[in-house]
Amino acid sequence: MPTPRGKLTPKRPLSELTWLRVGGPADYLLQPADLEDLQCFLRDLSPEIEVFPMGVGSNLIVRDGGLRAVVIRLGRGFNGIEIEGGRVTAGAAALDAYVARNAADAGLDLTFLRTIPGSIGGAVRMNAGCYGSYTADHFVHAQAVTRAGELVTFTAEDLNFEYRQSDLAQGAVLVSATFAPPSGDPEELHARMVDQLAKRDASQPTKDRSAGSTFRNPAGFSSTGQADDVHDLKAWKVIQDAGMKGATRGGAQMSPKHANFLINTGDATAADLEGLGEEVRKKVYDCSGITLKWEIMRIGEK
Repeated sequence: MPTPRGKLTPKRPLSELTWLRVGGPADYLLQPADLEDLQCFLRDLSPEIEVFPMGVGSNLIVRDGGLRAVVIRLGRGFNGIEIEGGRVTAGAAALDAYVARNAADAGLDLTFLRTIPGSIGGAVRMNAGCYGSYTADHFVHAQAVTRAGELVTFTAEDLNFEYRQSDLAQGAVLVSATFAPPSGDPEELHARMVDQLAKRDASQPTKDRSAGSTFRNPAGFSSTGQADDVHDLKAWKVIQDAGMKGATRGGAQMSPKHANFLINTGDATAADLEGLGEEVRKKVYDCSGITLKWEIMRIGEK
């Protein structure tokens, strides 16, 4: 195992690093000191050892058996934000909400990021979006470190963005992304975000332990937030119609407030959460013939 200048911790429990607070240990957790440290570590790491880049754990279930890999978690040195010439460049560890607020201060509209839990690296990797806007809509390019330790630039064409996914190379670690958002009045942009937060808090279990939306919308489109938005094929609607809103398994529950939010009521295991999710998928299929796709990433050994 290479010796980084940053922090390398063996057998690191991952439960406290995820929003759902479940999961076993990673073989190693690396918190690199800076970009050069990350490059050197990946360059010297045996290619036989798997690497898993982890953001803030907001869209993730780590299974109870843990992860046989080096988990890489970026922190200080990877969370800067630069705004120049109508473009916003953010480090992969920068929080989505913080990027949205800084962009609004500069009169640039990335307001859709304000209510998305997570960091910019995850937003690019999963093409995060809401209110009818997606990361891909404003994306210019991203920089990443490959498994060979090389710093490369990926364009939108390279990443081949689709609904809630991208084709990021296996083992590549995103370190920054650049966006070209439309302009807007700073006061109006901030007011819009305040309104978005109020609507989110009114309809979603923001005070519970969750990982955001559990399943992708069957139609492949996020909610637009508009008055004429059609809800017939939204994930929450088909789950509710299947009678699974509020369903429980162990310490896991489909939120009584929003049917598409899987929550840890206090003592859930990863097996409880994933098992309940699979029960929901089966019941929805039995009732409507629709196969829900997970939006939450599940990793590790059961």
